[in-house]
Amino acid sequence: MFGQYFYNKHIRNTIIAFGTIFNSIGIKRHDSNGNVVSSLRVPLMYAPREKFLARLQQQTQLGSGDQEKVAITLPRLSFEMTGFSYDPSRKINKMQKFKTAKTTDTKNVFTQFAPVPYNVNINLYSFCANSNDSLQILEQILPFFQPDYTVTFIEDKTMDIKRDIPIVLNSVDYEDTYDGDFTSNRRIIYTLSFTAKIYLYGPITKGAVIRKVSADLYDKMNTENPSRKERITITPNPTSADYDDDYSYTETLEFFDDNKNYDESTGTDQ
Repeated sequence: MFGQYFYNKHIRNTIIAFGTIFNSIGIKRHDSNGNVVSSLRVPLMYAPREKFLARLQQQTQLGSGDQEKVAITLPRLSFEMTGFSYDPSRKINKMQKFKTAKTTDTKNVFTQFAPVPYNVNINLYSFCANSNDSLQILEQILPFFQPDYTVTFIEDKTMDIKRDIPIVLNSVDYEDTYDGDFTSNRRIIYTLSFTAKIYLYGPITKGAVIRKVSADLYDKMNTENPSRKERITITPNPTSADYDDDYSYTETLEFFDDNKNYDESTGTDQ
C-alpha cells in the first residue's frame, strides 16, 4: 500500500486557493469631511498568529532608530492551517473507481480509486490599529460566507476532475489589546475560523485500453473436461476508435464442436 510514491498537491492547492480569496482586500482612510485621503491594499501572508504577535511585541520594545528597520505597518492579514479531520458524512464507496483516457495517450486508460473526504481547518487573522480599519476588512469578508463560499478546484489534471469545494466560516472571535501607550500600541485582532471540505486522492494507475472482449459459453459444466460450444467476441467499430470518437460495437458469434478450449497462457485454442 505504501510502496508507490505519489503527491497530488491537494492540501497545498487548498491553502493557495484560500489565500487567493483574501488577497485583494483594501481599506480607505477619510478626513473629518468624509473625503478619501488614502487607499491601501491590506498585505496578506501565511504566518501563525503567535509569530506575528511576537514580531509586533518585539517592535514595541525597540528604540525609535531601530524601529524603522523592522517596523510592521497595520492593518495586515495572515492565515495558517490548524489541523485536519476525517469527515465520515461525505464518505463514498471506497471501491468506486474513476477512469479516463487521454488524447495524447490513446493506448492507455488511467484509473484512480474514490477520494477520501477530509476537513481542513484554517484560521484567518486580521491585525489592525483602529476599529474603522478592522470593520472595513470584516465587512468585505462576511457577506460572502452564508456560511460557506464555494471555490471550484481542478483536483486532478490527469483524471480531468473538477469539484466545487465549500469553505465554511465557523466563527469570528474578537480581541482588543493595548501595550504601553494607550493610543499608539493598540492592536485589534479578529480571528476567523474556516473549514475547507476537500477530498484527498490516492495514486493513479495506468493500464492498456481494452479493444477486444471474448467469452466462451459451455452447455455442460458437470463433466471433467467441458468443451465450449459458442464464443461471443465484441470489438469497437471502427477498431481504431479513440475514447472520445463516435463509435459502435461489433458482436461476433462463433459456434464450435471440436472439444477444444481457449488457453489463456498461450492465447490459442487447444
